[in-house]
Amino acid sequence: MLTIGELASYAGVTVRAVRHYHAKGLLPEPDRDNSGYRRYDAAAVVELIRIRTLAEAGVPLARVRELLRADEAEFAAAVADIDRRLRAEIRARQETRRRIARLTAGDSLALPAEVVAFLDRLRELGVDERIVAVEREGWIPLAAHAPDRVPEWLARKRARLADPQLLDFYRTLGRALDWAPDDPRLTALADDLAAYLARLSAEHGRDYVADVDLAPPLAELMDTLAFEAAPPARRLIELLGERGWTGWTRLEPLETRRSSG
Repeated sequence: MLTIGELASYAGVTVRAVRHYHAKGLLPEPDRDNSGYRRYDAAAVVELIRIRTLAEAGVPLARVRELLRADEAEFAAAVADIDRRLRAEIRARQETRRRIARLTAGDSLALPAEVVAFLDRLRELGVDERIVAVEREGWIPLAAHAPDRVPEWLARKRARLADPQLLDFYRTLGRALDWAPDDPRLTALADDLAAYLARLSAEHGRDYVADVDLAPPLAELMDTLAFEAAPPARRLIELLGERGWTGWTRLEPLETRRSSG
C-alpha cells in the first residue's frame, strides 16, 4: 500500500494535486489506516495517471470526470478527438514558430512564405533594401485582404521581373530615394517609365498594365504606404500624371480613370 506522497511520486504529480483531485471528486479517497493515514493501491496509481494525462491535454476537469466513468468505446472516441485537437494545435504552433523565425530574419509575421521568397529574390537582384521594404509594406494588406489571390499576383510579379527594363526601374527607384523632388533625374525617370508603360499597353493591352483589380480604398491605402516609405514616389506619380498615367499600386492611363469615374 502507498502513502499519498508515494502515490503522487509514482504518478508524476504533487501531493497538492492529489488532494485537489480528491476535492473535485475525480479520485476516490481511500480509507485511512490505524494510524490515520490514507493508503493507496496500484489501481489508484493508474487512475491518477489517467487523470493527469487528460488534464495536461487540456481536458476540463468536469469532462475528465465524465470520461473516467465512460465505457471503453466512448473513452476511445474521446481520446481520438483529443488527439486530433492536439495535432491541430501542434500544427498551428509550428506555423507560429516559422513566422517568428522569419521575423527574426527581418520579415513580417503577416507575410506568407511565398511573398518572403519573392522579397528575397528582389534582394538577390540588387534592389535597394528600402524599395524591398516598400514592397513588403504593400504585400501585408494584400495578403490580409485576399490571401487566396497572392499566388496569382506573385506569378505576375515574377513574370514581369524577368523584363530587364522593369528590373532596371526597380534599381533606379532605389537610387531615386536619395534625390530631391526637383532633381532632373526624376523627370527623366518619369519619361522612361511612361514610355515603358505605353509599350506594354500597346503590346498587351491596357488591362495588362492595370490588372491588379483592387477596390479603390485598398489601392489608396497601399499608395499612401508607398509614399510614406518612399517620398520621391509621390513626385514621380505627379510627373507620370503629366504624361498620361495615374496611380501607383494600380497604374492606368488617365483617360481610363476619367471614363470609369
